Amino acid sequence: MSALETLAATTGVHGSVGSIGYGLAAIGPGVGVGIIFGNGTQALARQPEAAGLIRANQILGFAFCEALALIGIVMPFVFGK
Repeated sequence: MSALETLAATTGVHGSVGSIGYGLAAIGPGVGVGIIFGNGTQALARQPEAAGLIRANQILGFAFCEALALIGIVMPFVFGK
């Protein structure tokens, strides 16, 4: 019996452990998106004349954070049994 099977038997976890891993991995991009838009809002409040540049950088950062989340969705399927 492998360590993963032992863990599942003792804790009552059934199903894909990869989905639990993705749930934990989704915390990172969620925090990143919050930081991006929080700091972007502060920057807009301080310098409203730079709104176009700030907004463009926010969208670019958001896209990178969400790309990490989408890669995390695919990984349990790639490396799962």
